[in-house]
Formats: sequence, C-alpha cells, structure tokens
Amino acid sequence: MQVRTMILKRLKLLMSDQTGFTLLEILAALAISAFIGVVVTMSNVQILNQTSENNNYTTCSRNTLNALHWIARDTQGAQIMEGVEDFPDADDLVLKWTEWDNTQHQIVYSVVNNQLLRSYSTNGGVPSQMLVAEYISPSPSLTNCTSDNGVLILTITASVGEGNSAVSVTKVREITSRAKL
Repeated sequence: MQVRTMILKRLKLLMSDQTGFTLLEILAALAISAFIGVVVTMSNVQILNQTSENNNYTTCSRNTLNALHWIARDTQGAQIMEGVEDFPDADDLVLKWTEWDNTQHQIVYSVVNNQLLRSYSTNGGVPSQMLVAEYISPSPSLTNCTSDNGVLILTITASVGEGNSAVSVTKVREITSRAKL
C-alpha cells in the first residue's frame, strides 16, 4: 500500500508541472495541418489530371498505330486501290488483289461514328467485318490518304477527351503496295 501511495504522489508531482496548450499554439497547429491538407489535395488532383491525360494520349496513340498497321498490311498486298483521294470523307478505301489461283480479295476500310471498320471478302462473298480502331477523326483535314505511283500516304488522327483534357495524336505513314501483275 505504501508503494502505491508513493507512486501516486510522484505522478501528481509530475502532472502538476504540466500546463495545457495556449489558444495560439492550437491555432498555429491547426493552420499548419490545414496547409498540409490543401497541398496534399492539390497534388492528388494534379496527379489524377496528368494520369487522365496520359491515358488519353496512350489510347489515341494505340488506335492510330493499330489503324496504320492494318491498312499498311493490306495495302502491301493490294494490286488495286480505290477511293484513296476521298477517304474517309466521301468514300471508303477499297483494296483489291487476285491470287495466283484467281481468288479475288477485297478489303474495304470505312470510318463510321469515329470507328475505323475493316470489311474483308473473297470472291464477292459475304464480308466479315471487324473494328480496327476507335476515336478516329473523320475530318478530311485530320484523317486522309493520297496515292503517288503506288505509294499510299496515310494520315490518321485519333482524338480522346473534351475541353482542356482533350488529346489528339496524328501519325503519318508511307506504304508501298505490291506491283500490278
């Protein structure tokens, strides 16, 4: 019991020397905490905005590269290219070739609702259609192609986002088709 009483007396002695925080100290601590909270929040918002912009750029870049890949792949095998000068504004890009066994292939590229579609058919059969790329700009000033002596110069633009976060990526590629036999 004596030990207990002695411990309590010492604790009271230690506690009696302590005083509380002043109002000024509490306000200063609160102001510093608020400032740190604002800085952290602004940093998080900036990181989220930058991440969104990076995602939009990656989406645009992948879609333009995918479009260029498929059109280049098919153009390199084509013997006949139609609708080149008016693509995608007034006409579709049509690529045709005939194999050694007289099998006729036709691939039609069209931009519908900002999507690049590829239709493939053999010997005039029912075409199979696939989505090649999204977010493709149908404006002739942004997405177009020209032909110069069997070389297709293709410009593809994809755009994602709105307002300040809008991102556009344009890629240009020259593609040589095979010689006409």
